[in-house]
Amino acid sequence: MHSPRTRVQRRPVHGVLLLDKPLGLSSNQALQKAKWLLRADKAGHTGTLDPLATGVLPLCFGAATKFSQLHLDADKSYETVVRLGVTTSTADAEGQVLAQRGVDCSLEQVAQVLERFKGPIRQVPPMYSALKKDGKALYEYAREGQTIEREAREVVIHGLELLEAELQGDAPFLRLRVQCSKGTYIRTLGEDIGQALGCGGHLSLLRRTATGPFVAADCVSLAQLEAWNEDQRLAAMRAVDCLLPGHVSVTLDADNAGRFLSGLRRRGAWPDAQQVAVYGEQPRALLGSAHVKAGELIPGRLLSPLEIQQILENTPSHQDPLAAVA
Repeated sequence: MHSPRTRVQRRPVHGVLLLDKPLGLSSNQALQKAKWLLRADKAGHTGTLDPLATGVLPLCFGAATKFSQLHLDADKSYETVVRLGVTTSTADAEGQVLAQRGVDCSLEQVAQVLERFKGPIRQVPPMYSALKKDGKALYEYAREGQTIEREAREVVIHGLELLEAELQGDAPFLRLRVQCSKGTYIRTLGEDIGQALGCGGHLSLLRRTATGPFVAADCVSLAQLEAWNEDQRLAAMRAVDCLLPGHVSVTLDADNAGRFLSGLRRRGAWPDAQQVAVYGEQPRALLGSAHVKAGELIPGRLLSPLEIQQILENTPSHQDPLAAVA
């Protein structure tokens, strides 16, 4: 006989948790685990990582979910290992081996090939991806043995650095550091590099080291979250406006803040700006995002008065989480 499951009492939690996603969990599984540990009633993430990838995964809670879409456009950084000589059905270690070939290239040839992949390049998205065709994810077609025609997309490889190479032995590989634009598939990049070297390849390791302003050194692990008490977990949260880096800051008095939160445009001597973070004056609190055109502050995504009140009542401390019980 199964014992009854403990019902978790949910609560409003607002902010961003920088999670170092562990190996083997999907982004959603990691999100749900963190959501359960925080007892949060609303959560989302800012773009997925494959189960076989680790690293920076910003998790958004409460009011922060309103701005998670902005972060999808952020540049990303990765460290990855391309296993040369073996191609797989998924372009990573999870797939079935499709072909094995000998590796016969020099470091000079590797350097020449890597140079070709820097800057704007075109990629054909992999079949094992979450992109949708007729409302159905490509990986669902792939699991049914179907291959769907995909259009190549332009992405930008800002940096591609060879950190280590082993071109001999039973398991030749390249270890690379990649800085890239949104929408880049590192699995496809690794597969294409292997193809260009004439031996094929697949990813055996992938770690996201940065996304936008967030870096791995600032992340917490699920193991840490599990070990901490609730105060420590909340202390690890970052304020909602950490998702608005580079936004121009505009502060409104109480009267204008109330009208702005009602969706009304405000007039002022502000220069035109596409990205604006709007704050209330007393007490200082994030009201939402906006843009300024011809002296008008035009509302974008707005927090609700209840969300603002909850944030002010439970402003997370930005101290070291371990200090919460010191």
